[in-house]
Amino acid sequence: MWGSEPATTNNRMELTAAVSGLSSLKEPCEVHITTDSNYVKDGITQWIRKWKRNGWRTSTGPVKNQDLWQMLDAEVARHQTHWEWTKGHASHPDNNRCDELANAAARGQLTGESRS
Repeated sequence: MWGSEPATTNNRMELTAAVSGLSSLKEPCEVHITTDSNYVKDGITQWIRKWKRNGWRTSTGPVKNQDLWQMLDAEVARHQTHWEWTKGHASHPDNNRCDELANAAARGQLTGESRS
């Protein structure tokens, strides 16, 4: 799955990818997620509990990307998730595959059959 969103940020794109990946699963299952985003990993495994307790506020104001965090929280609740951080662009096979897919999509090389 892929798409676009005008005036987005890297953090929103990373969150959207996590939400889309988990929401594509048809049944609850055990999921291992490898990401090079500390923002996503730390947000969903650590920060979100405090945000929810504080009414989706941080010490400086509303939680950014609250809509996506709430969607990710709902998806994570459906599954048994394990989060692993990897250094980006450091020859991790999963990260390399993500880069290949993202670059192909950016160049318009994915066909309808490959967009899954």
